[in-house]
Amino acid sequence: MRFLYLLVKIFAQYSLRLYYPRIEKINAPKKLFGRTIYVSNHPASFMDPILLGTLQRPIVFFMTRSDIFTPMMKPILWLTQMLPIYRQLDGDGAVGKNAEVFKATSNVLRFGRNLLIFGEGFTDDVFIRRLKPIKKGPARIGFIALESMQWKKKVYISAIGINYGDPNYLRSDVVIANSERFCLNDYQAMYQENPNKAITEVTRRIESMLKPLITHVENKDWAPFHEHVMQIRRNGLHPENTDLHISLKQRYRNSQQLADWLNQQDLENEDLVALKKQADTYFRLQKRLGLKEQFVYTLAKGESLSVAKELLYLIGVFPFALLGALHTLIPYVLIKKFTEKTFKRRVFWSSVKMMLGMLAMALFNWPIVSLLNTHLFHNGYLAWIYFFTIPLLGLSAYIWKRQFFDYKAKRKLVAMDLKDFVQKRNDLEAKIDSLVKV
Repeated sequence: MRFLYLLVKIFAQYSLRLYYPRIEKINAPKKLFGRTIYVSNHPASFMDPILLGTLQRPIVFFMTRSDIFTPMMKPILWLTQMLPIYRQLDGDGAVGKNAEVFKATSNVLRFGRNLLIFGEGFTDDVFIRRLKPIKKGPARIGFIALESMQWKKKVYISAIGINYGDPNYLRSDVVIANSERFCLNDYQAMYQENPNKAITEVTRRIESMLKPLITHVENKDWAPFHEHVMQIRRNGLHPENTDLHISLKQRYRNSQQLADWLNQQDLENEDLVALKKQADTYFRLQKRLGLKEQFVYTLAKGESLSVAKELLYLIGVFPFALLGALHTLIPYVLIKKFTEKTFKRRVFWSSVKMMLGMLAMALFNWPIVSLLNTHLFHNGYLAWIYFFTIPLLGLSAYIWKRQFFDYKAKRKLVAMDLKDFVQKRNDLEAKIDSLVKV
């Protein structure tokens, strides 16, 4: 295990648990090694390898897009056990470079190590609960390794499904579901007779293993409808509008069942199309009016929008939030500006901000804590405890800001007559319950 990989595996645990406080792992593999190719979906760019490399037990080498292997980044990526993979879109001759890469992957598997490959090959710019077609790379890499070993050792393939509430929403949920693995050596006769047929067959098998592990909406145009139903019913994986009294595993199952039901429907059915339009109209109007679904839900239950809870929270947590802001605001702003200027695609932002943010906060606060220890604590253990408490203080500042905006929004809504809008929600919920039979 290389040095930087080990550091990330240890310290990123803290960051991830702050970012995603509710994490469920299903059928998690227990072996560190095992000559296994793990094939995962790829919903959240850099966040996916951080999540799997940190929270799953197996030690893996990551297959990573080649364009990030710049001269400056190569040593860092080597230390984090990353290997480049060249795609057709990387330019002329790029795919030919994979011959050297396949030698490296064969050596990884030969010595009993594991590979992690994101089989879809790319991440959508907008987060959608679906599985894109799986590339043939994982199967090809496995068979090339077996040929290099003259089929004398066994190579396995396993699928991993990553399910986020929303990868870009701080304090969201994550479910990591793992399949059983199968032995690639079982395809030896087929591969030796017809390599392309074997590669295609294995790729289809991987795809069929992955779909049951995630929420897969077949028609991406209907993905917003899936989100809208989850928000109204509050029993799925939506990061804000969900009932946390329902277990995360059950909410994950509910999300899957809704998608499975939707995939089986005639999407040209007039009643279903009308319901989709009704839901789209409701949420567009909600956004235009500056409302939040959880507040409308509260009114729909016949309860009043009290601001007392938010006010008590704002008063009680303010000293900790202020201290957290003093420690984290400057590095947060600097990393935010750097990330959003450097990475044009928003899909990269959350993971880069999380990792660079923790590093920047550590560098920024180390001399501050040293000064506090010299002039105030006079105790090394106490200084270390305080240093590792700073991320919690920073989180309290971020949540305080959220609560402050909720407090302002509630005060504004108290003065509004929302009876008609609440009735729209009730009508939509009734229509969903009558038509969506899952």
